[in-house]
Amino acid sequence: MPIDTENDPLVEKVWQTYMNTGKVPQGIDLAWFESKALRPIVRLLPDDPRCRVCMYPFEGVGGKLAKIAFGLEPSKMNPQLCNVCERFAEKYPGGAEVEVTLLFADVRGSTGIAEGMSPLEFSRLINRFFRAATKVLFRKYAMIEKLVGDEVAAFFVPGFAGDDHSNVAVKAGIEILKATGHEDPAGPWIPVGVGVHTGPAYVGSVSTEEGVADITVLGDSVNLAARLTSQAGAGQVILSETTRIEAGIEPDGMESRRLELKGKSEPVDAWVITVSP
Repeated sequence: MPIDTENDPLVEKVWQTYMNTGKVPQGIDLAWFESKALRPIVRLLPDDPRCRVCMYPFEGVGGKLAKIAFGLEPSKMNPQLCNVCERFAEKYPGGAEVEVTLLFADVRGSTGIAEGMSPLEFSRLINRFFRAATKVLFRKYAMIEKLVGDEVAAFFVPGFAGDDHSNVAVKAGIEILKATGHEDPAGPWIPVGVGVHTGPAYVGSVSTEEGVADITVLGDSVNLAARLTSQAGAGQVILSETTRIEAGIEPDGMESRRLELKGKSEPVDAWVITVSP
């Protein structure tokens, strides 16, 4: 039964536990088919691919059964997980402050690129970028917060990406640059810059009057990650000092920057990883 208030302490506890461990607290009712005790049996259902958490299949006879009987299908936030997250947002409206790592990947100079192409050609290029970036992010267990304009916004939480989510996010940023051709001597097929920051953020559900729920991330950490991204040149991952420390990355050989960022009262220390031929 859905909880009616976003300020219920139970909701905050549920969200914190779910984002930090990938599980709900003890005492919270789950649908019988979500029980961990069933996972050895669920693993026997054909066919791969399947949810990396609950193991229900998405394809074949097993996938059809899971969809028809339980309404399970790939999540729009990460198709390697099922849509239990979306159901979770509907059942527990609200959220909690949790430690996350945020990653923004942005096309550099998209206005000039669009000027030299037809709208159809440009849309195909941006769609190719979205596919390349999200393929990396899905593999790293990121949650896609949004695809907007020429930018991908994602976040990593311990419950799905692991306790080393900051390091995972930095590696994802590097892989996105490689996937867009920044190691190619001929140059990238699309110029991309990436920003990564680790910090506290509000993760929770937002909903419309029609009852459509979605999961979003809010707070200063989100704004800082976006501002870092705006300073990244093509082929660069800019990470905050916080992310560097949390990821255990030594600064040797990295370019350091002290950035004056819009909306920030104090300069921000950051580090640059460059991907090039």
